[in-house]
Amino acid sequence: MSLKDLQAWLLAEGVRDDLATIVRLTVRSELDNLAEEPDEPTANGIDWQRLILAGSILARSETRKDQESALRIAIAAITLKDDKKIRDAGAVLLGKLSNFRAASLAATRDLVSSNLEGRLGIALRLEFQRREMDRSILVETTGKWLQVNGFQQNFWTNASRANWLSASAPTASGKTFLVLQWLLDQIGTAEATVAVYLAPTRALVSEIETTLQGLLGKRKGIEVSSLPIRGKYDSARSGGSRLVLVLTQERMHLLANVLGDEFLIDLLIVDEAHKIGDNGRGVILQDAIERAARTNRKLKLIFISPATQNPEELLADAPEGVEKVAIDSDAPTVLQNLLLAQQVSGKPRRWALECRHAEITVPVGTLQLANTPSNLIKRIAFVASAAGERGGTLVYANGAADSEDIADLISQLRPRPDPKIVDPELTALADLARKGVHPKFRLASIVERGVAFHFGNMPSLLRFEIERLFRSGKIQFLVCTSTLVEGVNLSCRTIVIRGPTKGQRKPMEPHDFWNLAGRAGRWGDEFQGNIICLDPQDRKAWPKGVPDRSRYAIKRESDAVLDLGDGIVDYLARRGEQALSDIESGEKYEQVGAYLLTSYMRLGSIAQADLAKRHDPALVIKLDNVLRVLADQLDIGVDIAARHPGVSPIGMQRLLEAFRSYDREPENLLPVEVASDDSYDRLVTVMHRINSNLYPIFEPERRIKLYALIVFRWLKGQSLAEIIRKNIEWHHEVKRPFKLPGLIRDTMELIEQIARFRAPKYLSAYMDVLHFHLKSINREDLIDNGLDIGTQLEFGVSSRTLISLMELGLSRMSAVALYEVIARDDFSQEECREWVFERADLLDGMGLPEVIIRELRERLLVTDGDEPTEASI
Repeated sequence: MSLKDLQAWLLAEGVRDDLATIVRLTVRSELDNLAEEPDEPTANGIDWQRLILAGSILARSETRKDQESALRIAIAAITLKDDKKIRDAGAVLLGKLSNFRAASLAATRDLVSSNLEGRLGIALRLEFQRREMDRSILVETTGKWLQVNGFQQNFWTNASRANWLSASAPTASGKTFLVLQWLLDQIGTAEATVAVYLAPTRALVSEIETTLQGLLGKRKGIEVSSLPIRGKYDSARSGGSRLVLVLTQERMHLLANVLGDEFLIDLLIVDEAHKIGDNGRGVILQDAIERAARTNRKLKLIFISPATQNPEELLADAPEGVEKVAIDSDAPTVLQNLLLAQQVSGKPRRWALECRHAEITVPVGTLQLANTPSNLIKRIAFVASAAGERGGTLVYANGAADSEDIADLISQLRPRPDPKIVDPELTALADLARKGVHPKFRLASIVERGVAFHFGNMPSLLRFEIERLFRSGKIQFLVCTSTLVEGVNLSCRTIVIRGPTKGQRKPMEPHDFWNLAGRAGRWGDEFQGNIICLDPQDRKAWPKGVPDRSRYAIKRESDAVLDLGDGIVDYLARRGEQALSDIESGEKYEQVGAYLLTSYMRLGSIAQADLAKRHDPALVIKLDNVLRVLADQLDIGVDIAARHPGVSPIGMQRLLEAFRSYDREPENLLPVEVASDDSYDRLVTVMHRINSNLYPIFEPERRIKLYALIVFRWLKGQSLAEIIRKNIEWHHEVKRPFKLPGLIRDTMELIEQIARFRAPKYLSAYMDVLHFHLKSINREDLIDNGLDIGTQLEFGVSSRTLISLMELGLSRMSAVALYEVIARDDFSQEECREWVFERADLLDGMGLPEVIIRELRERLLVTDGDEPTEASI
């Protein structure tokens, strides 16, 4: 019998029953409020020596299910059996799986002795020492050795030699921690002067920036920033501190636009790289990567993605002769128990739980609820409250409104806190919610009971504080939306899910589900995590059932559109001939069409583009033919087109023609400073002009006045709380009915989607085309060369003082709160710092939330940082 056959036999027959028993026992040990079961099996009925031997054999396999079974045996030996020898054997088995963090956790909890090595026989001791040496890496800049798993070691070894590397591993495999350590090592050893860490969302940007600053601690000579402003870049290039920029793809384009021909980075790390296949933003990401690679042919490029099928796909466009490596790992690091929860017939307070393991389903027991769930929201809230009573519980909600309702219900089931002993950090978070958002923001009323909700449109400081307190255990229940699938590194003990959707309420794809489920299990903090799926038999909730483990298939959005055939060719032909109002909605085609036309303008033929080798030559010829006709119509040059990924050069040409036909003073075409009385009216006109000529992005047209008002207030530097307050006043004035929680959420969404995404993208293109026109008519005197509109909108600032405060590392919420009591609008960074130093003793008396005061002290008055551990990332 071959080793592979033996491993298959062990799971199918050899230890199948014992595995089912330990699945049941380990899962039951993790959950609360389970009914007592008669004739419950115990750990004493297991032949542990035989089972651990089987685990050692399974640990030699490369397949996930074998390694997962070996991991479960090791964890069960350590946690279920009060026998020192059995526990030691379990710890040795963890070593064979290179799971040193789980072994360290066992020692920390006194389940095994920290002197395990000394109690082993000579042969095992030598093997133990060899394995520790093999699985250790040296961080040159700190001189520290790190114990790593197989994926981490493979990454570290190959990332140093390969120019292009694509690494894929499951959530909770230690990707982020190691990549950040490696990044700082590269910067610290002068392998790179300017590095960019590309994250898909602002939430992840904030998290990575904070983590890097914590890892640096007192180390000098390296700066970390998330602002696409050239000051720090120029300093790094001229011999100052080396620079790590943590940016979204949109912010990277802003930086490239500011720098122009000087844009040059040495190292680019693309996190959540599979999002190159996302609608719309996937094209912007692809363009950002290609833009960096074009300006530096020696660029070192690292792609990081969660559990993908084909990480090598991201290397397809590497320059010829560049060394490239793909790393693919599917090894488990923490047990993840997939539990199916079904209501017991006729007993709505009792829920039968089963655990899906390998090819078997194991009955676990019956969960008892304290109250009867009369609707779907209550089902989710009550099951989460009962099963996750000990804390560390995430609940997935299909929208921000649901997240608030579920969190509210869970909070009502929690004990009422004694005002005298409420944790001061929870009180401070409630105060931040009231002052930073609205006095009646629902978060404030529930957080002191250890419950919170979290969605992507919330202010970054508030969101980050919620995440921090959840990690610390002070928030015990956190209800989240799809932000969790967007890369936020937030793990939990238990996650509760029912019929998860994403985007426009579409059922979540299996790979997204498992990316979400992968948050269950705090590697290094817990031995296992639980994924509780409610109503698995309900086909409305789970159209295809609870999905089996699945991995992303990486495919660029541009390739996906081209694979549809002639649709993109037809769209481009219509785009060049018809009015915008006559073209069927096709934002996906618009984004890819803009990318293709800009590529044609740059290369002279799509056949010269990297994507041509992946598509039918006949389609490439058709594209060249239609793009040639379009390019011949353009006065807009490739330099302007390249500055605005996803914005059609055809639209920019039509906008230029509208400027040329304008028969009044050209200065009327310009937006004006937000302090001007007519600033709002100008914004309304500009948005209408964009819709008519560039692309109908500000729709529906009847809401343009609202969109312009939000952009106007955002640019003016108003706080979120003030924008919400004025929105409420407007609704009262026009006697339009509203519900406060919905109005608060809608305002947040408008800021995120309009003021921070659509407006920067299209107003930046508007301004570039207008400047081109003004130069052509010799009216350069009207061009303001100050901070560009895209950067102003990205950060919601229009004064030098606000920019300086954010350059110093403050969140917008803190910067705006401080700016309200600063008289000058032209402060440099040093002047801002001096202003705060002079009033350091007065900060507590300014009426600012405690969380904001803490951020001010940490960013502006203190230079030391706490070094985060791998478990905190």
